[in-house]
Amino acid sequence: MLDTHDNLALERVLGLSDIFPIHYLEKGLQVAKSICRIVIKDDSGRSIGYGTGFLVAPTLLLTNNHVFPNTETALRSSAQFNYELDLQFNARVVQEFRFQPNELFITNQDLDFTLVAVQPISISGARIQEFGYLPLIKQTGKALLGEYVSIIQHPKGDYKAVVIRENKITDMLDHFIHYSADTEPGSSGSTVFNDQWQVIALHHSGVPDPNHDGQFIANEGVRISSILNDIEQKKPTLSTKQQTLLQGLGEEIAFATQPIDNDESVVAEDFDIERFEAMTGYDPQFLGERNTIAHPTLRSDLKADVAELNNGNGSILNYTHFSIVMSKSRRLAFYTVVNIDGKQLKDVGRSDNWRYDPRIDRKYQVGNELYQQNPFDRGHLVRRRDPIWGPDAATANDDTFHFTNCSPQHERFNQNPELWLGLEDYILHHTDNNKMKATVFNGPVFRENDIVYRGIKIPEEYWKVAVMVKDNGETSATAYLVSQKELIRNLEAEPFGAFRTFQVKVSLIESMTGLNFGELSKFDPLERTEATTLGHLLERVEDIQL
Repeated sequence: MLDTHDNLALERVLGLSDIFPIHYLEKGLQVAKSICRIVIKDDSGRSIGYGTGFLVAPTLLLTNNHVFPNTETALRSSAQFNYELDLQFNARVVQEFRFQPNELFITNQDLDFTLVAVQPISISGARIQEFGYLPLIKQTGKALLGEYVSIIQHPKGDYKAVVIRENKITDMLDHFIHYSADTEPGSSGSTVFNDQWQVIALHHSGVPDPNHDGQFIANEGVRISSILNDIEQKKPTLSTKQQTLLQGLGEEIAFATQPIDNDESVVAEDFDIERFEAMTGYDPQFLGERNTIAHPTLRSDLKADVAELNNGNGSILNYTHFSIVMSKSRRLAFYTVVNIDGKQLKDVGRSDNWRYDPRIDRKYQVGNELYQQNPFDRGHLVRRRDPIWGPDAATANDDTFHFTNCSPQHERFNQNPELWLGLEDYILHHTDNNKMKATVFNGPVFRENDIVYRGIKIPEEYWKVAVMVKDNGETSATAYLVSQKELIRNLEAEPFGAFRTFQVKVSLIESMTGLNFGELSKFDPLERTEATTLGHLLERVEDIQL
């Protein structure tokens, strides 16, 4: 029985929360601008059907293979943007664009998708850039079983509509997602969003009920991660010009004509400090007692710059499976270190709810003030998915969204360098007996002449040191360096260019950062060579020397 005198009992979140910040609605309108009605035409120019599609790069549109099975169909058809009603229920002015399948046409019947180029200027002279595009994120984990989706579509070829209620994800397969949302003919090619308005699937069909002919038990969408993997496999067969068109695919930019606003993430309340009491953070013996890897020590002149915990218990911030040591003067991490167990990794939905850590003074943490209305992203130092393993995976996910684990990275740097982001995956698959365990240190390179922006010195380079045990039982320690210098300075890069990842000696990272990794250098394959070079350029992960 409900106690009406219990104020807390009167308001409860039942199941998944339906409470969203008010800008959720505004962002929904923004993403909707990139979604269009597709008019399918025959040889005579007569409309014979409708579909839905959406822009995923400056001049690239994604829809279903059964909407555009071949270049001829695409060449005859058109994309109509703004086919919708305004607040007074009046039809907006439609902008119609023709397709350019001869420029780019990638399709897959099994995954039921087609990626096709669109003319940059509409029939009436409007620019396609006015409608922005929706970034596609390759990582899995953007949605989970039991969560809800929203679908923006042109049902029956009618005005643009959105499905926002009773849309629970009911099944997740390798390449497809099932959900209980309403769609109609003409909805093929619609965008399936999670609650953060990230594209998680391309809607393509209903799921028939095996026990009742003609009845359907769910709708089905093609997972974006599967589509991007297929496109990636086809890249080597494309011309240089076509590969250039694909460069914008997956870049996270502003939706439609809105200015870039990196403040879409929510700054959440601090966790209670009691939450951290049982956290042990990074485990130095994670790779076995014989391979104990201690925290690095700092050069003597840097020790006074370490941010101490408010309770006086040292300077190491322990989280779930990782730890961080902060610099007071730079308000960023000296380094992070994480234990990765590749066999226990889990998919957990991304929240983008960033928090301050209550264990150290806020004046030693860079918050949202640095990232608003500019090209800088909140770049994870500990890669978000690395500590998300085992029974505490959800807690680890939340832990990665502390400002202590955040460093300013130019949007093009943070969203493009797949090689840099894929280093851990490659290393995990080359461990002893495929145990898929590794320890990874990360951090920025601090220089006195780093450019100052909004009172914060912006690091130009980031480093990584990865430790694993190889098949022969030997320990391997490898170091890497990447630069964003060209992106934040109007200078030529020297000697490391933007987006170019180098494998370097562990000793070089030590000299650049003032950190001492103990005996790790003796496990570095580059240190064992007689070559005087400090490192070499990596064109692909297979170039790594382990």
